[in-house]
Amino acid sequence: MTRTIFELEDIPLTLPITLAARKTAEKFAKEQPTPEKAAQVRLNTLCVWVVHDYLELMGISTDLNKSDSWNSVIRLCADVADLEIPGIGRLECRPVHRSEQICYIPPETWEERVGYIFVQIDESSVDVNLLGFVPKIATERLPLDRLQPLENLIEHLAELQQSQALTLVNLSQWLTGVFDAGWQTLESLWNQPELRPGYAFRNNEIVDRTSANNSIARRGKSIDLGIQIANQPVILIVEIRPDTDSQMSVRLQVHPTGKNSYLVSGLQLTVLDGSGAVFLESQARSADNYIQLQFKGEPGEQFSVKLGLNDASVTEHFAI
Repeated sequence: MTRTIFELEDIPLTLPITLAARKTAEKFAKEQPTPEKAAQVRLNTLCVWVVHDYLELMGISTDLNKSDSWNSVIRLCADVADLEIPGIGRLECRPVHRSEQICYIPPETWEERVGYIFVQIDESSVDVNLLGFVPKIATERLPLDRLQPLENLIEHLAELQQSQALTLVNLSQWLTGVFDAGWQTLESLWNQPELRPGYAFRNNEIVDRTSANNSIARRGKSIDLGIQIANQPVILIVEIRPDTDSQMSVRLQVHPTGKNSYLVSGLQLTVLDGSGAVFLESQARSADNYIQLQFKGEPGEQFSVKLGLNDASVTEHFAI
């Protein structure tokens, strides 16, 4: 897919600011302790409302009330302008003054966003210009000539919606003894001679602890990347256990199979968050007999695990 970069001389999409948007923005602004904070909230609210109108026109449902920007406490404590898109995630709607060539993006909005749309607006505006979007951010100051066109935003959201529709492996159900098809105990995997690594039961790191502690659930799956690793599959092991503060701890491991004592150098294990962005990754070296990643998440949180080598990859999708 070719990415098109937004040029400032391109004609932006102009949309009116409705009376309902103005009334809501003024209501939220009056709740703020300082004039500066009131101005920030007013612009953020107008941007979110106009993007809401635009997406609804494009047939994409939104939920203002579930957005952080509609939460009075979060609005007071943070500079947020997010719009909840059910089944997809939160789109950040950042205001840009008409004289600016660079947009400021607060660090508190760098996570849990499926994209960023930029809205040209001033306090006295009767309408706004939708300038473009980017799928992710890693800087506080973004030049506007780096924006992608709005058509790319619609395509991006459609891809995310399609990925969310994929079948998810429900890890929380594993703790109740309900396991998804294709995920086996380690014993059943290693009882297959072609899958059993020679060192498997001598390595304490991969002893199946499920039987010793009912609060830990662990299963494995054979993953075949084909000719990239000489038709020799690897085993992906996923472990989930309850942690403190209602969080779950997830551990991932990848092991060689058969006569291979080590993983193929360059094999990558990647965790993608719900928006498809890279969250964690690990790469096998020449003498690694396994690689692993570990993280914590909230029940219901979605992520994907990608195993890849060169141009070949396999992705599994999970919900905690």
